[in-house]
Amino acid sequence: MKTVKHILNNKPAVVYSVSQDVSVLEALKMMMEKNISALLIIENGALRGIFTERDYARKIILQGKSSKDTPMYEVMTPNPHTISPHEAIDHCMQLMTNHHFRHLPVVEGDTVIGMLSIGDLVKYIIEDQQQTINQLENYINS
Repeated sequence: MKTVKHILNNKPAVVYSVSQDVSVLEALKMMMEKNISALLIIENGALRGIFTERDYARKIILQGKSSKDTPMYEVMTPNPHTISPHEAIDHCMQLMTNHHFRHLPVVEGDTVIGMLSIGDLVKYIIEDQQQTINQLENYINS
């Protein structure tokens, strides 16, 4: 059974986060600089929430709020779903599909150790399927 840990092993071990008092504008600048579409909100080592491009569109732009004057705690999604590194990849796909989100923080104990995106899952599944196809082709040709 393939687990989240298999995907994390092939990703940089960087978790981008901000505090809940940071302005939305500051968070957006970080997201642009790092070329990411979600940030974790971590306070004193504890995961408090997640902020995504979708949150920005729905909670800032459509509400007529100012990115410069709005702190993260007003617009973040609090207490996001999390997964452990030992979760099955299929389970993660099911969670993301059923709940309509594209990012899952990976938590071991009380520590955030990574972030899984729907893109990470799709990439992994494609690579895994290609490996299976190659093995079957080698079997057939031998």
